[in-house]
Amino acid sequence: MKKITFGENKNIISGRLKCYRIKAGLSQAQLAARMQTLGANMDQQMISKIEHNARIVTDYELACLCRILEVRAEDLFDDFRV
Repeated sequence: MKKITFGENKNIISGRLKCYRIKAGLSQAQLAARMQTLGANMDQQMISKIEHNARIVTDYELACLCRILEVRAEDLFDDFRV
């Protein structure tokens, strides 16, 4: 299976995700639990890997994260630079 990266990055939302999670007052474990209620198979370690740019984010995970954090996908992409 081909590894999916952009430069050294596995996702482009890592920094903004952590910022919005903290702003929402959620721990990584709490965010993962809320993801599970929406049908996304996530645990605290997966959230940590996303925040440390060590894991990709699928489209349905992105949609669930946006719904939980009450942000638009564009908000999570703010740090993206080409």
